[in-house]
Amino acid sequence: MSAEFHGLPCWYELSTSDPDAAQGFYGGLLGWSWASAGMPGMDYRLASVGGKMVAGMMKGEAGGPPPMWTIYYAAGDIDATAAAMTADGATSIVPPTDIPGTGRFSLLADPQGAVFGLLQPLPMENDSSAGGAFNQQKTGHGNWHELMTKDAKAALAFYGKHLGWTPSRAMEMGPGMTYHIFARGGVDIGGMMDIRPDMPGPGVPFWLPYFGADGIDAAIAKIAGTGGKVMHGPQEVPGGAFIAVAADPQGAAFAVSGPK
Repeated sequence: MSAEFHGLPCWYELSTSDPDAAQGFYGGLLGWSWASAGMPGMDYRLASVGGKMVAGMMKGEAGGPPPMWTIYYAAGDIDATAAAMTADGATSIVPPTDIPGTGRFSLLADPQGAVFGLLQPLPMENDSSAGGAFNQQKTGHGNWHELMTKDAKAALAFYGKHLGWTPSRAMEMGPGMTYHIFARGGVDIGGMMDIRPDMPGPGVPFWLPYFGADGIDAAIAKIAGTGGKVMHGPQEVPGGAFIAVAADPQGAAFAVSGPK
């Protein structure tokens, strides 16, 4: 994988208590079609839309973490990046490990405790595999990436150092609430802000993936009508889009973004 993809979002992975139910929920909401990854001894499912794979799903371990989404970022040299991050205060959850036929992955928690993944895909034709799941112009793809953290400024410095992100602009959202937008290669890809007690979510540092939707009102109706819970929104954001933060029927937090 060429260096130009280092630090870009490249995969979204759901760990859930009920894969069959989650498959139906996200299929109806985001237009995803599902197929088995064919991994021996493991029920790992792949979601696709428009011919592009966008997400993976597996059943969480009993007694393990609650249902959750994990965002993976591309790493040009995953071993070096993971080592540098852990030396800088991150915690290694899964060290760099081979995925046959796919590449190498690693799971970490950043210095404030938010879990994320790194992925170094195997070289492919045109070396473009890192960009398929994230596409801000297409529905059903990853659209935005939001970090709720204990220290947004420290988090921005950490990820900027290791993934090449740059501060784009800071937006005042209210008293003591600053939203730090970050960019990769000149394109805004996400935001960070400090956790407040009144915010939706688990109340601990976490990454929240946004997926593109055809229309926010229709998406909210589908979420509420199929067992999910809308926790915030619809809310208009700069640029004219609308967002909604939700939880799927199993409790995994996610968000959607799109026109009204």
